[in-house]
Amino acid sequence: MKISTKGRYGLTIMMELAAKFGEGPTSLKSIAERNHLSEHYLEQLIAPLRNAGLVKSIRGAYGGYILSKEPQDITSGDVIRVLEGPISPVDFTEEDDPAKRDLWLRIRDSIAEVLDSTTLADLVSFKEEEPQDSYMFYI
Repeated sequence: MKISTKGRYGLTIMMELAAKFGEGPTSLKSIAERNHLSEHYLEQLIAPLRNAGLVKSIRGAYGGYILSKEPQDITSGDVIRVLEGPISPVDFTEEDDPAKRDLWLRIRDSIAEVLDSTTLADLVSFKEEEPQDSYMFYI
């Protein structure tokens, strides 16, 4: 399963809002500037998050967006499902080999378990603990 920019940037928006939780609304412009992202693209992503009830919009000169629930009550799985759809590494049918089908189901369930057990609060606290000069490794 590959998470697209929709999912990655959507999680970025939600982590920014979680980090500012309780401080009032945050503008998409400030999120875009801080993360070097397109404000226009973030505007497209915030609509489904608002429609799903994960964020609320605040109008006015000092408006923006806030989380609709506490950061510990929103999981990364909630965000990914809204923006990416159902979590499934492959499409399979009942006619597929039972051994393969079992493998795909176990992979799907493992991915869902990680996403559903990782809250925005977890992601924000992990980001805050990360050293400034950290290394990124790709496998």
